[in-house]
Amino acid sequence: MSLTVFLAVLAAALAHASWNAMVKVRLDRFASMTLMFVGMGVFALPVLFLVPVPQGVTWLYILASMAFHTGYRWFLVKAYEAGDLAQAYPLARGTAPLLTTLGAVALLAELPTPLTIAGIALLSLGTLSMSFKGGDPTAIGGRAVAYALITSLFVASYTLSDGAGARSAASATSYIAWLYVLDAIWCVALALMLRGRHIVAVMAPEWKTGALTGALAAGSYWVAAWAFTQAPIAAVAALRESSILFAMLISVAVLREAVTGWRIAAALLIVAGVVALRLG
Repeated sequence: MSLTVFLAVLAAALAHASWNAMVKVRLDRFASMTLMFVGMGVFALPVLFLVPVPQGVTWLYILASMAFHTGYRWFLVKAYEAGDLAQAYPLARGTAPLLTTLGAVALLAELPTPLTIAGIALLSLGTLSMSFKGGDPTAIGGRAVAYALITSLFVASYTLSDGAGARSAASATSYIAWLYVLDAIWCVALALMLRGRHIVAVMAPEWKTGALTGALAAGSYWVAAWAFTQAPIAAVAALRESSILFAMLISVAVLREAVTGWRIAAALLIVAGVVALRLG
């Protein structure tokens, strides 16, 4: 992985952690995520006039990604309902790079180097460790674990689909812009089917939050899609999970949350993983 790609993915991870920290708590998580993905689509809409229309197999990757993202959103919300966000989210994200690595080997014939494998393992272990409060793995309930692990399957699935899709398209920008716009339309349609028109009135007052988080999320994942075309998908996917480290730093510096020895140990594992990925 080149230094340019490495730094770009780290910046994207910081943006990813930032929009997670800024999501308004006044909305339920389904509404918050719907609003954010609509924001992503709005920002991508002007780009459609500047990029080629996807062709052939690229459309299949876009449709597959929309299905996988739907599953991801649905089960992540379920995980949040069943357990604590600070535990369920790292559990879902920490497992995903391992699954992505296996998928990349089996489906795309991408064989990571031993040092890259070590980096992915360290990052995943550090991220998973963040989900254990005070080092007690029993602090998170069984249903939350199940939902989080299912979420990780969808994360790995859309990562592989988007990596292959971006490579098949004329450019990563073309692929991601069309994906954002179509997924935003689908998000609105699904929200209306599940919640009715009332959800529009609920989300409307929070449009500024949707615009800000949508912009950060759109930029963050666009960088990831571009990076998929420049480096092994598994390595990029793992490096993105350094967002958990940035989220911890934000929680300490901005939200004044306590720093425990367990969190420091988990953070050091993540840093070791980041270094290994750079060297690999």
